[in-house]
Amino acid sequence: MTIREATIDDIKQIQIVRNSVTENTLSNPNLVTDEDCEEFITKRGKGWVCEIDKQIVGFAIADLKENNIWALFLDPKFEKKGIGKLLHDTMLEWYFTQTKEKVWLGTAFNTRAEKFYRKAGWTEVGTHGTKEIKFEMTYDDWATSPNR
Repeated sequence: MTIREATIDDIKQIQIVRNSVTENTLSNPNLVTDEDCEEFITKRGKGWVCEIDKQIVGFAIADLKENNIWALFLDPKFEKKGIGKLLHDTMLEWYFTQTKEKVWLGTAFNTRAEKFYRKAGWTEVGTHGTKEIKFEMTYDDWATSPNR
């Protein structure tokens, strides 16, 4: 298993993973374009992928422009192996070396993702739109988290 920085060449496999999830699904698979992915990993922030046998099985993308976690997704066949935590920690480690601004994310209610972020030390601060919980993480919370 390898965690590495995402490149433009990874976008096709990133999209396959994004559209394979069973929770936090996109209402339209074309909602997130290859161009969106490219912008987020090259201009707005950075992304990471987890590769197993040259196949991308998960990815994470942080957006410095909006201080947001834009994506953290795993192929469902690779859940519960610690990959999500590795991607999460790699992404936040990088994020907080770039800025000390708090970071936020939104995720659907009553999902494994909601439980994951609570366990990882994120603080619920309200809602994002009508269908998502909004979580935040401060640098201090990250730096002192026992879950790191």
